[in-house]
Amino acid sequence: MAILNRRARAEYFIDDEIEAGLILKGTEVKSLRAGKANIQDAFAAPKEGGLWLLNCYIAEYSGGNRENHEPMRPRQLLLHKREINKLLGKTKTKGVTLIPLKLYFNQRGLAKILLG
Repeated sequence: MAILNRRARAEYFIDDEIEAGLILKGTEVKSLRAGKANIQDAFAAPKEGGLWLLNCYIAEYSGGNRENHEPMRPRQLLLHKREINKLLGKTKTKGVTLIPLKLYFNQRGLAKILLG
């Protein structure tokens, strides 16, 4: 199950694409597998020396308990340091931003996000 950002390709010029991993909680993974997420208004920004995914909505898991996650919490992206530095250098240019194009699970079952 892949969550797509259909508006991104229409509203933005995609110069480059890069795949990144995500740090998620257990209930977030279950909600993603059910397809209950929205990345339309999401973007990636630098924070605490790394890249973070902001404004990404992942619905609370219906079978969750008190340990359920917050739907709009910031999520850290997993990238190599040189990839982070390359992306941060590009975003310092006026009018350039990092937007998610696709949120999916790879062959090994790991959650990945494709940034443009």
